[in-house]
Amino acid sequence: MKLTFRPLTLPATLPSTFGALAAAALLSACASFSGIHSEAQMAPADQYASVRSLPDQGGEWPRQTWAGELGGTELQELVDEALRSNPSLQAAAARVASARALARAAAAARLPTVGASASSTYQRYTEHGLIPPPLAGTYESDNELALSLSWDLDFWDQHGAQLRSALALGKAAAAEEADARLMLSTAIAHTWLQLGRQNAQLELAERQFQLRQQLDQLTRQRIAAGLDSGGERHQAELQLATLRADRLQWQEAMALTRNQLAALLGQGPDRGLSIAAPQLPALGPTTLPDQLPLGLLGRRPDIVASRWRVEAAQGDIDVAKAQFYPNVNLSAFIGLSSLGLSNLLNSGSMMTGIGPALRLPIFEGGALRAQLQGRVAAYDDAVALYNRTLTEALHQVADQVQSLRGADRQRQERQQAVAATAASLKLARQRQQVGTANMLQVLASESAWLSQRQLELEAQARQADLRVGLIKALGGGFDAAQADLTPVPGHTLAATQQ
Repeated sequence: MKLTFRPLTLPATLPSTFGALAAAALLSACASFSGIHSEAQMAPADQYASVRSLPDQGGEWPRQTWAGELGGTELQELVDEALRSNPSLQAAAARVASARALARAAAAARLPTVGASASSTYQRYTEHGLIPPPLAGTYESDNELALSLSWDLDFWDQHGAQLRSALALGKAAAAEEADARLMLSTAIAHTWLQLGRQNAQLELAERQFQLRQQLDQLTRQRIAAGLDSGGERHQAELQLATLRADRLQWQEAMALTRNQLAALLGQGPDRGLSIAAPQLPALGPTTLPDQLPLGLLGRRPDIVASRWRVEAAQGDIDVAKAQFYPNVNLSAFIGLSSLGLSNLLNSGSMMTGIGPALRLPIFEGGALRAQLQGRVAAYDDAVALYNRTLTEALHQVADQVQSLRGADRQRQERQQAVAATAASLKLARQRQQVGTANMLQVLASESAWLSQRQLELEAQARQADLRVGLIKALGGGFDAAQADLTPVPGHTLAATQQ
């Protein structure tokens, strides 16, 4: 059945307010979203007290070249290789591409759509149907060529809200990709420093083993001369076995670390075998940048991503609200239609039409309200996640700062202990040269120096590792403004609900 609606012609004498009254009547007949709203608020950065924990020190934010500044070209090249070939980053880039495609699809929904169709059906027309003679009972083709146009007028900006949500999701995906790059690059740095620490400890373990062999040789000589008993010999053998186990432990640890580096680079384990063990960097004092925690809002990619997630959730709420209002879709077509191909191109075969389609939601069993409630809940969740991300970011910065302060002091103490044992070793060697001390005392002094040097090395490695942690906590050189990911200032759902 085909229904034909003819346009209603209104007399020109009707008051101009009729249109407004009709629109008001339509709106009053629609389903209502009254009482559904969010009270969630994004926490402002200035509400977090951090002046004493994170004072302004005139320091600089990390630069994107921080890897080269920390570990030279070796570390920078490893980071660059990982950013090119790591599968996790490739997956993050694919998510960004998908989000951008969705944004383009949302933008296309705001534009008219034009289509073309062509059909030809050869059939026998029944003698007992709607087709009269002489066509009834004959075989003929039914042909049609047409162009169609459809345009959602979008009076309530539903498609605009969808576009804003899609664009925000794209921005969030881009920020999350930057966060993945930061996580990967700092993981490379942590692992690379771990390899340097393990290699340095292995070298010290090798030296301790050589020293213990010398002590064992002296012990043998003293036992042969009757100056020591066999107990000292058994003790020396125990210490040699312990040092052999230490060397094997450090060698195993280095092999595992090389495997980890190779995996982070997106390569097979053989790639790790070609990575040279680095020297631990000598680091100066750490100074914090000014305007913490406010500066973190544009420097931490995870915070920026969470902020864009809030924007996307807000757009979804606007889309859900637009569903409560009338929707008008304008459709039009023009083309040719005929029975038999010989008549298709005749002027009398032309067909054309245009008209609106109105959708007026009045009662939908609570589906629209439930949908809106779900969108509001998702918005509340996004706001809570943003607040948690900001809190955790400040927590991470504060932890790294406190640990760095402690590590700096501990390393200073270790350096003093190493200096003291080095002076004692120097004195023992001088006394051995003049005959007032024997080689056993020299070797014992050197063993004490090696023990303190191991502790100093651990403090140095921890200090370097914490420096990487602070770089990560401060965003690792990410800048939302430079990446064109700065959220719209002051654009919040609470503001639109006032």
